[in-house]
Amino acid sequence: MEALLACFLELLSLWFAVAFLLIVLPSIFGASLGISELYLKVLVKTLEWATLRIQKGIRKQQSETLKHSSSNVIIQRDQTTMEKAIAGLRHGDFELSDVFYFCKKGFETIVEDEVTQRFTSEELVSWNLLTRTNVNFHYISLRLTVVWVVGVFIRYCLLLPLRVTLATIGILSMIVGTTLVGHLPNGETKDWLSDLVHLTSSRILVRALSGNIYYHNKENKPQKGGICVANHTSPIDVIILTNDGCYAMVGQAHGGLMGVIQRATVKACPHVWFERSEMKDRHLVTKRLREHVSSGDKLPILIFPEGTCINNTSVMMFKKGSFEIGGTIYPVAIKYDPQFGDAFWNSSKHGIVSYLLRIMTSWAIVCHVWYLPPVTREEGEDAVQFANRVKSAIARQGGLTELPWDGGLKRAKVKDTFKEEEQKNYSKMIIGNGAATNPSGDLD
Repeated sequence: MEALLACFLELLSLWFAVAFLLIVLPSIFGASLGISELYLKVLVKTLEWATLRIQKGIRKQQSETLKHSSSNVIIQRDQTTMEKAIAGLRHGDFELSDVFYFCKKGFETIVEDEVTQRFTSEELVSWNLLTRTNVNFHYISLRLTVVWVVGVFIRYCLLLPLRVTLATIGILSMIVGTTLVGHLPNGETKDWLSDLVHLTSSRILVRALSGNIYYHNKENKPQKGGICVANHTSPIDVIILTNDGCYAMVGQAHGGLMGVIQRATVKACPHVWFERSEMKDRHLVTKRLREHVSSGDKLPILIFPEGTCINNTSVMMFKKGSFEIGGTIYPVAIKYDPQFGDAFWNSSKHGIVSYLLRIMTSWAIVCHVWYLPPVTREEGEDAVQFANRVKSAIARQGGLTELPWDGGLKRAKVKDTFKEEEQKNYSKMIIGNGAATNPSGDLD
């Protein structure tokens, strides 16, 4: 028994030594041995082969299924405005036939609305050999099944232990490192050590996800004293961005493992974690942002104005609070490649630990980050218009669908004010008292 235990400890020591020398140590210096790049090339070739096998195997009965799986659109919507649609139904000031327009829109929303589908994982054009994404793809051939079985063995028996090891090292490094740095007196030394701990830990965690991150337009990277705003898909958005630079973060306070990390990091860096339901916390965030903008020597603040995770297909309404402060805004667009793994965090369905296990049993995390040119609020432009302008720029760059809806609909009902605005628009159209307005900009 003692010999078996000694052998196990030797293997464990060897495992950690190899992980440290080949992955952790290069991460500390921001270097790469090219192992991830080679792995990704092999993976791309394998998935291309699998796609061809699937396309050949579904020529008969399943060809239509694959064709329609490229889009999760169930119905073809009529984009005609309310005024034009109702004008085609009635001939006077008011007709009972107006009801048909609202019934039609109601049926369309029941069958498929454009909001709730943004809070579920996006569908794939072709199966990526992950069990959780084979809803539309079934048995094709023996060779494809064998490749899938080999993939399961590689992901769960080889990659998962390695990734868990690296994630443990990265998370412990961040918690312990920031806690120790937090006891130092404020000054340049503390700031430098805090940045070092955040950068090193983030680089290790990116390796734990087999991450391949491509940063574009680095000349537009957020500068000190600025506010960085980005679309939000996952908690790992923070790791993706911190892998290339340090930020002071503003976000929702969490419990569990996420809460432990938040409480540790705030000791070394002036992050702000708050509860959206607490009005005093919201005032604290506003005060913190104003203080930050007034000082040009502090880390850029990182904010996700959507306030919740969206499934990598769209950008939803940006809360206007971040854009009322003034100062320079640095927009950042983040887009994940779903072919290698689904980065979206459905917090209503999965806890953070469960989510991380799903991520670490995926093939890899491949992501593109675009730094957009900095922008400031124009003369005569209110906070809502400024937020919408930044949101549009991020959506265009990332190839994302731009939606006016509030991401808070993920957990809350539609506000009465929105329904009242629609009723006002209809009444104005009936009595001829001006054109209908767009209520989406008034949502907060």
